[in-house]
Amino acid sequence: RFSGTFIGNAESASPPAATSPPAVAAATLPAVPTIPVVPTIVGVPNTVAESVLNPNEVKPPASGTRKARVLYDYEAADSTELALLADEMITVYSLPGMDPDWLIGERGNQKGKVPVTYLELLS
Repeated sequence: RFSGTFIGNAESASPPAATSPPAVAAATLPAVPTIPVVPTIVGVPNTVAESVLNPNEVKPPASGTRKARVLYDYEAADSTELALLADEMITVYSLPGMDPDWLIGERGNQKGKVPVTYLELLS
């Protein structure tokens, strides 16, 4: 007896099915243009950004280059990065649209992205 009454209460406590408000609101609102979002994964290069910011194909700016002393050894993760040895001196510069945590580093004829946190900027 109690279980039948209890089940009846559980069924009557459920709200009746209705059209959800977001679906109704979405149907009545005008279409709004959206900006495409490109998902990124840390450590995996974004092919669109990499094709624009390939460090091996860019030229240093006429001004804005600086000398930097490398604080720690750094092993390049891929061909777009420059491996670093502690205490060496390199030339660095940034490019428009580049991640602010990275700079382009040059050592002789080698060029690649380097992490800012591994550098002491000098001039």
